Amino acid sequence: MDLARTTRTGTPAEENGPQGRHLIAVLALPGVPPFELGIPSRVFGSAVDEAGEALYEVVVCTADGRPVLSDAGFTIQPAAGPEALAAADTVILPPTHAMPELAHGGPLPPEVAAAIAGIRPGARLVSICTGSYVLAAAGLLDGRPATTHWNLAPEFRRAYPRVLVDEDVLFVDDGDVLTSAGVAAGVDLCLHLIRRDHGAAVTNRAARMCVVPPWRDGGQAQYIDRPVPEPTVATTTAARAWALERLAEPITLAELADHARMSLRTFTRRFRDEVGMTPVQWLTAQRLEVARHLLETSDLPVDLVAHRSGFGSAGSLRQHMRSALGISPIAYRRTFQPAPA
Repeated sequence: MDLARTTRTGTPAEENGPQGRHLIAVLALPGVPPFELGIPSRVFGSAVDEAGEALYEVVVCTADGRPVLSDAGFTIQPAAGPEALAAADTVILPPTHAMPELAHGGPLPPEVAAAIAGIRPGARLVSICTGSYVLAAAGLLDGRPATTHWNLAPEFRRAYPRVLVDEDVLFVDDGDVLTSAGVAAGVDLCLHLIRRDHGAAVTNRAARMCVVPPWRDGGQAQYIDRPVPEPTVATTTAARAWALERLAEPITLAELADHARMSLRTFTRRFRDEVGMTPVQWLTAQRLEVARHLLETSDLPVDLVAHRSGFGSAGSLRQHMRSALGISPIAYRRTFQPAPA
């Protein structure tokens, strides 16, 4: 699906938490998988400014302040209760494997419903994997685009028909409500939020600390039933690496196929199988990433940003940014580089 239909660009979140930090409350529910529960603390905890100061305060809480049993069989001792939700700037809901009634559109347990109802107005809501069921059961996804794990999308759609489900993407950014697919997509969404809040430089530092790629497009596919090619089978990896070193130059599909030593038809099919999008879509996404980085971190004129990112002209860059992100290059730069007072 087109990224323009799955992502809205936000402005940096206000930092209202302790010591000027953005306060994130992670709601641990019974049956929470420990890996997904730990993603926000690990990723947001790695986001620091140039002086090394933490930009986020992450608090794990439960609906009633009591410990909960994880799906791994050990108990999670929370740092706080529902009061953390009332104070948080962002609330994150990891998945739960202990509420089967939600799979059929059933109600939330009373204490969970009360905790969700206590989230302060204006807080940003985020789900990881099947945490989307909790948001949907609370009515917070009605009429909104959202995603969840691809394997559960048909069930989710039946249980919550008012939600606009798209199982073909890694995450959906709908402004103040964001949802992601399973496990690694939760990491992608957390990095996306850091990027939204603080730009590329902070995100890259956090990603390096976590030893993960700093950016995967939310509109990228969830890689459903795509086996890893055998070592003897040619892949498009080398062609992609070659293209990444030459994004400022014109690159044709024929050149990519030649570099991969494949026919155009074979290359296009294999590229889509491996990457989840067409070569042209991938090239555009990579060039947009370069342009966004330059707009965030440099004072280069827009014409030069367009040239260095491979779009050729400011008009072409403007068109692609508006299509993908809904914002012009100049407005995007102002988001991350506000004019001096």
